[in-house]
Amino acid sequence: MGKFNFSEVKESWRMFSPEEKRNIAIYICGIMLYKFGLEAFNGSITALATNRYDWEAWKTDSAQKTFERVGLLQGLNQAFQCVGSILIGPLIKRFPTKAVLSVSIFCFGILTAILLIVDAATGGSFKPAGWDPESEDDFGYYGNYNSDAIIPIYCISGIAYGMVELIRRVIPRDIVGGNVQKLRRMDALVHIFYEVAGTAGAFCTALALIPRFGNNYSFLITPIFFTLASIIWYFVSNLNYTRATALERAERKKNYFLMIGEGFMFFFKSVYVGGKILLTNRRYIWLLPGYSVALYGHRYLENGISPQIARRYLGNSAWSQIMVGGSNFGELLGAGFVFLFTNFIQTPMPWLRLDALFLLIVWYLPYWYPTRGNVNEAWKVAGTFIPVSFGWAAGDVSLAAYIQASLARLEAQNHEVSALGSVMACLYSTYIVIYAIGQPLLGRYVDSVNSSTGSIRPAIKNIAGVQFTIISVLVFCSTFIPQGAIAFNPKMLNEEQLDADLEKPDVRADSDEDLKKYQHNGTIDDRRGSVTRASVGVEDTFSPDLPVIAEREKTTLAKV
Repeated sequence: MGKFNFSEVKESWRMFSPEEKRNIAIYICGIMLYKFGLEAFNGSITALATNRYDWEAWKTDSAQKTFERVGLLQGLNQAFQCVGSILIGPLIKRFPTKAVLSVSIFCFGILTAILLIVDAATGGSFKPAGWDPESEDDFGYYGNYNSDAIIPIYCISGIAYGMVELIRRVIPRDIVGGNVQKLRRMDALVHIFYEVAGTAGAFCTALALIPRFGNNYSFLITPIFFTLASIIWYFVSNLNYTRATALERAERKKNYFLMIGEGFMFFFKSVYVGGKILLTNRRYIWLLPGYSVALYGHRYLENGISPQIARRYLGNSAWSQIMVGGSNFGELLGAGFVFLFTNFIQTPMPWLRLDALFLLIVWYLPYWYPTRGNVNEAWKVAGTFIPVSFGWAAGDVSLAAYIQASLARLEAQNHEVSALGSVMACLYSTYIVIYAIGQPLLGRYVDSVNSSTGSIRPAIKNIAGVQFTIISVLVFCSTFIPQGAIAFNPKMLNEEQLDADLEKPDVRADSDEDLKKYQHNGTIDDRRGSVTRASVGVEDTFSPDLPVIAEREKTTLAKV
């Protein structure tokens, strides 16, 4: 394997051109502001919903349905993110990507302010200094509105959330192209700064914002930070993305709602095509457990287990953000290791196997008896979440680059939809279905066990220990499926060389003949682009002239 040399870090940065470096720097500044505000918003909403449902059960002396409702809230938000990603596709076609990204995050910021307004309008206030109620379920400074009102508001914000998440996954590919080394380094570099901001945001929310303002107002910084990110991202260049004048005129005449309908239609078609690619090919079938199931496990750790431990074990829902902060720090370390060791560990397999093993750490939770009300106990959980998220982030960053590079080479084989977009649509949809169904059902189970036994420990044994063991086995076994993956540190999977750049064809269509051909073929670019943009996952690849792609890719692969 060899001794690590820090000159590799300098060499990694030299790989990028001056324009790429400029765009990466601007993009990272914006994404750090976005992540900080996002952690404040998501963490506050989860804590707010948890407290409000406990408060309502206490006031009405009724059975608690807290985590069933919180699970429903989060599951629906994830589903509406998919809707947002589909709605953004036609906008990307009509306007520069940076403009769509800036406007989307600005709108997201406005939507996050709705709950602030609702709480203030119904008598809510900042958390009073020295607030010490007789019951830990008493939150009398909250606004007087039905707690279920949080669900539709959070769902609407999920649409804008999905728009932003989709676009921020499109831009990196546009910046550095299809070289897997560049993609892996940029993905890792961005992920490092992303998690620095996420870790800071989570800790700031738990230790400063919520104690000072209460979780009904602790996300008041989110609209401000989103607005700043919107301004900064607008200074990203147009990324050399140009379209022929004749094609632009034809596309802009199309009805936006018709394009949205096409987006939904081709999204579902892409899910079908992606499922076919995944389930009928040994090269890709392992991505279902390796990506979708692993992603579900990570999200459930942060959004499911953390709030349950914080509220039921420690008595303070805000401390779940301390645990999330530890998880974010683990992700930071994982992304950093991928960035530093990308030449030594050239496939995702070692990272995924490490992820599978670290998932077993959660087995201590059912047998752990912390001191209630002691914040130090939350820091202990945060410490144990670091290696769990380290393994996931390292695997995710490396896997993202592998998927981008491997599937980009299948783009010319299907004239209807993007292979990369289809597979990612299927993988992410699989994750969404698992999460949207599993979260409320497991939340109901936790509530029922807590009501019948007075403790959630028996439930934690199953939803953490048993469930994560199953996920661990699935992920670990999946890493031995691809050809050449048996080795401890494979150098190549399926005999594919992915370190070469894909040529970008320079396609022009300024003539009327080109326009007629474009219209006659039902706008190949629309058909492929709408599917690719609608998939919520890693960056996409598409072109309006598929024959040119095929010819150029044959030439490129021949050189490799």
